[in-house]
Amino acid sequence: MAGKAQIPTRNSALIAMIADEDTVTGFLLAGVGNVDLRRKTNYLIVDSKTTVKAIEDAFKEFTSKEDIAIVMISQYVANMIRFLVDSYNKPIPAILEIPSKDHPYDPAHDSVLSRVKYLFSAESVASGRR
Repeated sequence: MAGKAQIPTRNSALIAMIADEDTVTGFLLAGVGNVDLRRKTNYLIVDSKTTVKAIEDAFKEFTSKEDIAIVMISQYVANMIRFLVDSYNKPIPAILEIPSKDHPYDPAHDSVLSRVKYLFSAESVASGRR
């Protein structure tokens, strides 16, 4: 059994992070970090030198991996790739937009909250309530 690769299950799902260094470091200290056999990490640290293409690639990679259950992304980073975040519609991995130290959270830009508002408004119109 030693040396055998572990098969990811629902019990061992990961959280991926796309955020600034302070936010990612905090979550890494909390035990969220992972490095797989190919030396790929489950996080991307975004700074002033990070390209939008690198953020897009990380988002696409994290949302396509089967062992990731949640992708946490700083809202200001999500705004850089808003078209990708808004077009993502799968339940797993879930996308959570979080605040960062230097950029406050704005609920008006959160794609999950806007979908929830839309669903509740469509439901209330369909049932005749307002």
